[in-house]
Amino acid sequence: MIKVALYGRPGAGKSTFGVSLGQEFMAAGVPVVPLKLAAPLYTLQAVVHVFAGRPLLGPGQQDGLLLNDLAGHLRRINSAALTDPFARRVIQAAEKHPGGVVVCDDMRAPDVEVLVELGFLLVEVWAPERVRQARKQARGDLSPGADDHVTELPPDCVPHHRVINDGGLEQLQGRAAELVREVMP
Repeated sequence: MIKVALYGRPGAGKSTFGVSLGQEFMAAGVPVVPLKLAAPLYTLQAVVHVFAGRPLLGPGQQDGLLLNDLAGHLRRINSAALTDPFARRVIQAAEKHPGGVVVCDDMRAPDVEVLVELGFLLVEVWAPERVRQARKQARGDLSPGADDHVTELPPDCVPHHRVINDGGLEQLQGRAAELVREVMP
């Protein structure tokens, strides 16, 4: 099984590239299993908003400050609170789709070591600062995550691949196709 973990600053285009990557793998006949390491955080975020009397309006809505805090506190309580369930989901995906690919589009600095141990290829998605900031603002998050929060800082690792996301969707799709050709056995 091929395992790809995308990382980059907020607004760099990780999720968009993850979708493009998945499309390219599927076009090559490879089953794709998208897995979000932070999936439990999105569940907790929704619960907090319901409890606060302000339910989220859509599944894609993000309260970045809340997500930063939730991730920080979960990792403070148990450093493996996010990575252990993620590892179990990766194992399940490998059992169900041994010839497939797992695409994780939300790797963060505290998770690098575990994802490397799980055999993930690390792919940095990078965008120029002004482009990244414009994309981040256009997302319409309830609150943007703090760029200086530990969960938003770039990991201290060397990527296996680096994707420059400084153009449009067509260019990004082309870069996804290039990456698929490079990592396919």
